[in-house]
Amino acid sequence: MYRHQLAAAVDCTDQLGKIICVGRNYADHAKELNNPIPDQPLLFIKPATAAVSMHRPVSIPDGLGACHHELEMAVLIGQPLTAATAQQVAHGIAGIGLGLDLTLRDIQDTLKQKSQPWERAKAFDGACPLSTFVAVDGVDLQALDIQLAINGELKQCGNTRDMLFSTRVLLQEISQSFTLLPGDVVLTGTPAGVGPLHHGDQLVASLGDLITVNTQVMLAD
Repeated sequence: MYRHQLAAAVDCTDQLGKIICVGRNYADHAKELNNPIPDQPLLFIKPATAAVSMHRPVSIPDGLGACHHELEMAVLIGQPLTAATAQQVAHGIAGIGLGLDLTLRDIQDTLKQKSQPWERAKAFDGACPLSTFVAVDGVDLQALDIQLAINGELKQCGNTRDMLFSTRVLLQEISQSFTLLPGDVVLTGTPAGVGPLHHGDQLVASLGDLITVNTQVMLAD
């Protein structure tokens, strides 16, 4: 039931909780940005106000430098998870979908140079377009292709088997530090191929044969 509530709630984000993002969870992506490969999950949070529907045009800020796409498998939490066991994590996943971790790359690079947090580059309004979610019954979460094509050209192409930390390991690890609540969303990392978005770009994002989203990019008003 909660999965269907959230599917509708993509357009009314007051029903969403926090959005936990996992950085550098695909080795090839870490390498393409010249980042070290982490020995434990790298976590940061977007507020619920960052969430918008991926099924509407994706709005990117104007005049703030490059805005990069980072397509990720998104996990919807359906039960509270605190210091969770593997079994609790398995029962705590309400659904999976797609998320775009939009990143103001020029701003992020400046923040990194100053050893400052990334929120200005990662947590702005509209920084997390989300698809609807589907049930996970019978789905191998570590065997799903994740792809993003822009204007007919494949830009990101990976598989969740290539995650450094699997979905369930991530949820267990996160829950050791803070509680995951129903309505929270976890973005599980992006494969290589990230790059800038431009006004008018046509996007096709897919997660295996479970979800396909056709959308386009526009500049924010």
